[in-house]
Amino acid sequence: MNQLRSEADNAVARAEEAEAKNKKYDQLILEKDQDITSMTHKISVLEAELDKVDAKLAEAKASQDEGDSLKSTNENLTRKIALLEEELDAAEKNVKETMEKLRQVDVKAEHFERQVQRIEQERDQWEKKFEEMQQKYKQSQAELDSMVAGMESL
Repeated sequence: MNQLRSEADNAVARAEEAEAKNKKYDQLILEKDQDITSMTHKISVLEAELDKVDAKLAEAKASQDEGDSLKSTNENLTRKIALLEEELDAAEKNVKETMEKLRQVDVKAEHFERQVQRIEQERDQWEKKFEEMQQKYKQSQAELDSMVAGMESL
């Protein structure tokens, strides 16, 4: 009976030891479940942050692309402005040259108008002299004809 009792005590001790181990393993499983839950929560939080960061990255890339596009557009517009300024300078130079030529033509035109007026006055004087001379010629011719007629009658 002692042996039975000793075996029963041993069995109880082993059962208590197994229950303690079982309790320890249950506690360990509970801790691991909590760790898993905690890790799962951290993963979901990190995934949410990753999504936010991805969205910000996409937004930043879009902004950079837009900035590059605006920079390119700005450079193109700057080149166009420079070309237009060069064309404007050339046009202003051309206008100045044309205005100077026009002024010179005006000066020449005034000079030629004065010459035309002077020549017209000279022509008028020559025509007047011509008429006077023609009258004198007719008078002289008439006198000569009357003298010839007077001489013939003598």
